[in-house]
Amino acid sequence: MNLHLTGLRLDITPAIRDYVNAKLVRINRHFDHVIDVSVVLTVDKLSHKGEATARVRGKDLHAECIDPDMYAAIDGMADRLDRQLVKYKEQIKDHRTDTDAISRSAVEPNAEGSR
Repeated sequence: MNLHLTGLRLDITPAIRDYVNAKLVRINRHFDHVIDVSVVLTVDKLSHKGEATARVRGKDLHAECIDPDMYAAIDGMADRLDRQLVKYKEQIKDHRTDTDAISRSAVEPNAEGSR
C-alpha cells in the first residue's frame, strides 16, 4: 500500500506521519488489496480536517472527519475508511459466492434433458 500524506496550512511532523501510518495499518489488516491511500490534513482556524481516499480495484473510497483536535480527526477518518473497506470486502465476497444461483442450478432440471 502506497501512502501519500499532504498537509494544507500544516507541517507534517514525524509524529503525525507515524500516527497516520499506525492508524492505516488496520486497513491493511482488514483488506490487503488496497492500491494506495491519499491523506490530506487541513487546519482552518479552530477546526482540523482529515480526508483520506483509498484506491482499491474498481472503486475509490473517500472518508473525512472534522474535529477540534488533529489526532481525533485522524482517528475518525481512519475509522470511517475502515468501515467502508470492510463493507466493500463483504460486497465482493457476497457477489463472488452467489449460493442462490448454485442451488437453483442443482434443483432445476436441465431443459434439454426434459424433452
